Amino acid sequence: MFYFDYIDNKKILKSDLITGANNFFTTIESVITPKNLTYLNELCEENMHLIAGYLDLQPDRIIVPTQVHGDCVSVAKYGVSYPSTDALLVEDDDIAICLNFADCTPIIIYDQKNNVGGIVHAGWRGTASSIVMKTIDIMQKRYSSNPEDILAVIGPAISSKNYQVDANVFNALTITLNAQYNDYYVMDEVNNKYFVDLKTINQHQLQELGIGTIDKCEYCTYDSIDVFFSYRREQGVTARHSAILKLNK
Repeated sequence: MFYFDYIDNKKILKSDLITGANNFFTTIESVITPKNLTYLNELCEENMHLIAGYLDLQPDRIIVPTQVHGDCVSVAKYGVSYPSTDALLVEDDDIAICLNFADCTPIIIYDQKNNVGGIVHAGWRGTASSIVMKTIDIMQKRYSSNPEDILAVIGPAISSKNYQVDANVFNALTITLNAQYNDYYVMDEVNNKYFVDLKTINQHQLQELGIGTIDKCEYCTYDSIDVFFSYRREQGVTARHSAILKLNK
């Protein structure tokens, strides 16, 4: 179940599914990534220090990769930079990981037996290349993770009614799933319009791997004007909200 909490009176969104790690999503109030809204620089710096304090870390121990809408998965280490990386795993409890979003689907994954986890950035390109499944595959190979022990939190993202795509994008997403699924899209064949639900596609990809314990957020970033940023709503000129994960000691 999702609920709002606060860091120094600034709103964050949490799920109660994962208890073995500190995990949440920032909002407009707790923003730490200004992107091209430079007037937010000072606020973001202030919020980063607040969040680092909340996690009992120094700010430089929050590892943030450079995301490119690809399918590269890396394991976070302190002092290492991560260019062209859209999924990070964390196995150390003295760092946190942070990925940024503004309509794409954030997925926090946690193996409660091995106390390891990760965050996945799944836009349409990452979803079409099954980045969440690749992340789980690496967890299985590196940590011997069992799908029965993995918990997944699918965070706020754009809803299907606000996410119209062209036929090429629709077809790229369709081939990632088994044919029996028909709940992740709406097709208007008369007007040649396609609307897809990235959260549900990623949910099905997780389920295909045997992961059944999933908390999927119903908030739509496009509609939640006072809570989340939206690339489409703001026509690309926007900051980012973030997904953050730190393992408990």
